[in-house]
Amino acid sequence: MIELAQIARQYQDEFTQKYAKQMKGVHHQALTKIMACHTPQAGAMLYHCDDCQTNSTFHPSCGHRHCPACQHKSNSDWLTLQQQKLLPVDYYLVTFTLPYQCRHFIWTHQKWAYQAMFTAAKQTLDAFFKRDKQLGENNGLIAVLHTHSRRLEFHPHIHLVVPAGGLDKSRKQWQTKSGKYLFKADNLAKVFRGKFIALLCASGYYLPAKTSSSWVADCQHVGKGDSALTYLARYLYRGVVNENNLLSIKHDRVTFQYKESKTKQFKTITEHATAFLWRVLQHVLPSGFRRARNYGFLHGNANRTLKRLQLLLNVVLAPSETLPKKAFVAPNCATQMTLYLMRRGHRVIMGHTI
Repeated sequence: MIELAQIARQYQDEFTQKYAKQMKGVHHQALTKIMACHTPQAGAMLYHCDDCQTNSTFHPSCGHRHCPACQHKSNSDWLTLQQQKLLPVDYYLVTFTLPYQCRHFIWTHQKWAYQAMFTAAKQTLDAFFKRDKQLGENNGLIAVLHTHSRRLEFHPHIHLVVPAGGLDKSRKQWQTKSGKYLFKADNLAKVFRGKFIALLCASGYYLPAKTSSSWVADCQHVGKGDSALTYLARYLYRGVVNENNLLSIKHDRVTFQYKESKTKQFKTITEHATAFLWRVLQHVLPSGFRRARNYGFLHGNANRTLKRLQLLLNVVLAPSETLPKKAFVAPNCATQMTLYLMRRGHRVIMGHTI
């Protein structure tokens, strides 16, 4: 399998020279971390077997949230946590997309713009829940920001997994909407546009010239919600590229595949390695910015409300499963080895005398 780190190490100098003007500090940091992943630059872990007296050294992962070789456990932990919050009701996947004319503004004001997308999306759905007589106005939302298209182009949009119901004003009764319809997508798009423009104006910003007045939203029924959560979990902590989709690197050109949304068929793109690296690294988020948010009765501070809901709806939670830590065994005797020393960079985190 071709690794992103392999491409980064080979073309680092050419890449940083070509894209110096576009790169921010977070891009340089991500590039450095990805190249160091599972190398001595990332640190070392010394294991010792007390039975056969064998020593083995392993190099840890870099731990960067945009490294495709890292954060497997973080992804699975997030998915497990959200699955524990699922209710026995219908779910919808609501998506809000900004027009392409806004993309340059979004790129140059990322932290503000991404936060504004979350705020406008929540305000939009809150307004629709409040107006719908079948729904309780106190809702629960799981929101995830994506900045990429299937071709890994810069395409900021926000997904929300929405249970088709809510709590009444007293927060004691559950109200649900029957059928396979939640809200009309065109109406969602119009309200989201108004909310986002209002946030722009409040901060002294304006829509770019010739921005389309027709914005795009989507509202799809997704069954009981599990499939939508699984889809969203794929890109939370491991960057936007799946290394299984990297097909070849020949004559300084990378070929990768992606699945087209309409035909569901795989297509390929071949481009210079430096262009491919930028295609991937442009999606590195601002430092400290969280890609996923929970709102309403699904927020972390609303555990008591969620438990009350689960009792009302007779939810039986399956025990959560946690992945066991990887065990290292001695090659000579197959006995599990003990970690005696761990170093990150030049810093020793833990150590014991052998």
